[in-house]
Amino acid sequence: MNVRKSTSKVEFGDFQTPTNLASKICDFLFKEGVRPCSIVEPTCGEGNLLLSALDQFPSAARAIGVDIGFEYVEHTKNRLTTRSYSDRALVLQDNFFDVDWGEILNSLPDPILVIGNPPWVTSSELASLNSTNLPKKTNFKGFSGLDAKTGKSNFDISEWMLIHILESLDHRDATMAMLCKTSVARRVLVYAWKRNLPLGFSQIHLIDAKEAFDVSVDACLLVCGISKDERQDQVCRVYKRISDDTYQTTFGYRDDRLIANIDLYEQWKHLEDGNPYRWRSGIKHDCSKVMELEKEQHSFRNKLGELCDLETTYIYPMLKSSDVARESAPVPSRWMLVTQKSVGDDTAAIKYTAPKTWAYLMSHSEPLDKRRSSIYRGRPRFSVFGVGEYSFSSWKVIISGLYKKLHFAVVGPYAGKPVVLDDTCYLLPCQSEDEAWFLARLLNSKVAEEFFRAFIFWDAKRPITASILNRLSPVALARELGSEDILLGFLSSSGSFPPHGQLALFEDGRLTRA
Repeated sequence: MNVRKSTSKVEFGDFQTPTNLASKICDFLFKEGVRPCSIVEPTCGEGNLLLSALDQFPSAARAIGVDIGFEYVEHTKNRLTTRSYSDRALVLQDNFFDVDWGEILNSLPDPILVIGNPPWVTSSELASLNSTNLPKKTNFKGFSGLDAKTGKSNFDISEWMLIHILESLDHRDATMAMLCKTSVARRVLVYAWKRNLPLGFSQIHLIDAKEAFDVSVDACLLVCGISKDERQDQVCRVYKRISDDTYQTTFGYRDDRLIANIDLYEQWKHLEDGNPYRWRSGIKHDCSKVMELEKEQHSFRNKLGELCDLETTYIYPMLKSSDVARESAPVPSRWMLVTQKSVGDDTAAIKYTAPKTWAYLMSHSEPLDKRRSSIYRGRPRFSVFGVGEYSFSSWKVIISGLYKKLHFAVVGPYAGKPVVLDDTCYLLPCQSEDEAWFLARLLNSKVAEEFFRAFIFWDAKRPITASILNRLSPVALARELGSEDILLGFLSSSGSFPPHGQLALFEDGRLTRA
């Protein structure tokens, strides 16, 4: 039954749980030993999960369903009238964010099963629709400064809901089983682990969201056991399917951070021991149609189709993630207009050092001035971000942050100029070609791969980040592979580097001098 229009579906993140999936979830919970006295579905919609739970758990003396939609509430009530347990169930029309969940849950006997499929929509998506279907405080994690400006304060509505439910279940015996994005499930668990909420166990069972909801997103059933008496180790087992008995991997919370693979972390965490190198992100400009160019003989063509006569002073060969991720050596196919050497540089100087470039920027000032990110506010006109001396190093080790593979490449000068990267890529600036190739070989080793796998969640929008890359110390890695002396030579202030061509390839996982 489709009782909402498409615009409302977008606003409410409305993906109704198919009956067969609802039954599969409740059957699984029953086999796991869940025997609730109370059932709650906080966003019940058509009621498929609520009714499936009532069918599966005759032990439940009370059940409550809540939904913001009048049509859904009436539809679920009508379905209940045909069931023998209708007298045990109550369906209310209300907004999740207005409900006193503590009062509702306190009125119910333990153990409680909270089951559901909360909205699959983010706070920023709702804000763009001028929706009021939001919690009163959107930056509930307390981000400030640059993190808040660059989007970390944006969150999935379901994340807020699940955390609120967990907090409301403190000191109760309960099970929470929720369909959600896999990334949401991890963030909810991290929040709970950081604050020592009463989780007895945690499981993630992956689902095929395309098959169930016709959406392309990594999704799961998050199952948490809440206990007033017991708090277990801060780990979560991940299963490939709801019906699987054997888990694939275990992630958890260790040393005040989220770990993707506990076993690999315990094996290789000693490789974090000090890092003289620092990974950097590529350049962020947020206006590719103006700032990214293709070369045509002695001119450049922008993405608006305009042929532009520009000085080459501020134009550099560039690579994007799709270029970097190729197994072959990356070759620039585009050029980037870079207006600054470092963040905050006065761009007005371009008017005198490259007047044609300044005229070009002025003629496209409207889209540049309208860039939405707040990082440009209060900065010189036509600024870029994520730029510094490192951006223009002649030799770099580079990697894409978007692709689901660990592949470190080397890039050197192109057409007599240093190559720059866009902000989907990361770079390690090097002093020489030899240093770049040596570091790339270290980073492409199996040891390094296993280290990074301890931290990377491959279903993330950007699996590889600078913070993850910076956790690995190349010095500790070189020591592990028996080549610390070579790396220390590169780091020596005397600049005595081994001659080019005298770096051995890997043999049995180790590096040695040729």
